[in-house]
Amino acid sequence: MVTESKQKLALAIIDFLNKSCIDGTLGADEKESIEVATQCIADAFKVDPEDQAAINDALGGGQSLVSIYSVFEQMKGKKAASKPAAAPTPVVGPKQPTDAEKAEADALKSKGNAAIQAKDYKAAVDFYSQALKIIPAHPVYLSNRAAAYSSLNDFDNAIKDAELAVDTDPTYSKAWSRLGHARFSKGDHRGAMEAYKAGIDAEGNGGTQLLKIGYETAKKKVEAEEALQTPRGGAAGPGGDDFDLSSILNNPALANNPMLEAAKNIDPNELKNMMNNPMIQNMMNSMLGGGPNGGLDPSKLMAMAEKFLGGGGPGGPAAGR
Repeated sequence: MVTESKQKLALAIIDFLNKSCIDGTLGADEKESIEVATQCIADAFKVDPEDQAAINDALGGGQSLVSIYSVFEQMKGKKAASKPAAAPTPVVGPKQPTDAEKAEADALKSKGNAAIQAKDYKAAVDFYSQALKIIPAHPVYLSNRAAAYSSLNDFDNAIKDAELAVDTDPTYSKAWSRLGHARFSKGDHRGAMEAYKAGIDAEGNGGTQLLKIGYETAKKKVEAEEALQTPRGGAAGPGGDDFDLSSILNNPALANNPMLEAAKNIDPNELKNMMNNPMIQNMMNSMLGGGPNGGLDPSKLMAMAEKFLGGGGPGGPAAGR
């Protein structure tokens, strides 16, 4: 799963590789290989290697991956120098919370859960944030805050929290579910489907009912979107384009027909919404073929028009349509 933090790291690496070709680190012979490498990284992590603003944001502005790593090396050197030369350097992990800190953080999480139950989502965000100050990157606290953010319709922050939660613990299926929900709410149906699928895999045994419903719902959205992008019959129509309604309404073979005149008088936005319906598009596609002027069959088209417009000539569409 490609998360925002991983995309930022990918952009930092791309910036480092590109600058290595400019500052003389690498010779001209390596430039082509670097270009291929950066494009592969960009494609894999779904980032734009030309987006300088995104690169600057990933690096914190004015920095480079080399300078960031240099600071790390300096800090590592200082820690090593502060210890006796003969003593081995122990592996230092993150500071572990004390039992008292764990208890305090858990109490704040419980208050956040109670606030969720009371639908006081702002208070819930505050309680979970306090808990995260004590134990940063705790996947449960992050996942719960993501749920609170989603309830406030703040899906951007919900996505960030849920992504960090699954980065911290990829087996935490509830965080995947909340990531799927937030992405779906933002209109990222494919991203939602991927998140729900990851949650199902993490859960095992086919996943929970909530994960399965989320996955199937997102999958249907993705399939509908792909259907709208696919020309009829899997190929483009005459001239390389799919059919458009205006060419049908203005077909000379159908001139002066009262049903087509009625269609022309429908509000354009209403007509556009109607034609964006996948079911209606499929019915339109079934009417194509065998007729004059681009393969339209006027008799079939008129039968369909009568069905859509109410069969009453001008003024035929039902009231309140």
